[in-house]
Amino acid sequence: MLLYSIGASMDGFIADRQGAFDWSAPSDELFAFHLERVRELGAHLCGRKLYQTMLVWETDPSLRETDLYAAFADVWSALPKVVFSRTLERVQGNARLAEGSVAEEIAALAATGRDVEIGGADLAAQAIELDLVDEFRIFRYPIVVGGGAPLLPPVTTDLRLDLIETRTFGPVVYERYARVRG
Repeated sequence: MLLYSIGASMDGFIADRQGAFDWSAPSDELFAFHLERVRELGAHLCGRKLYQTMLVWETDPSLRETDLYAAFADVWSALPKVVFSRTLERVQGNARLAEGSVAEEIAALAATGRDVEIGGADLAAQAIELDLVDEFRIFRYPIVVGGGAPLLPPVTTDLRLDLIETRTFGPVVYERYARVRG
């Protein structure tokens, strides 16, 4: 399955008008949940900005100060990543630059039989527009930012979803939706 998992403001933005998303820093409880989610993945598709943001988990030893953070760094570092970028010439760690289209890379990773997560607003928007996303996993933060990078792109047809799980992590609400097909 292809999973789109991301934090969003109450008004549906993943970053504010200045591109900041510091309001989405997770609590330890939520961070532990993220660790368990990432452990289950077979690969992650990243846009350039997300790749560069997450690279610190592979390169910055100060992020290993707690057992929880060290465990996440280990899991993230081991996870295969495919990076979509028009500007990067190389990537580090267990990552490679995408060689095919979004659809081609997703199809190749689907053959592994493990769930794949996609991240980055523009990259996820392409997969949504191609109707390739099977689950939407939204972490809704109690803030209204009034504009910025939208959670979802404009769509030309309805995307029917079933709410299959909700949880709370303090003030953050986790919403998990499955794509209804057919």
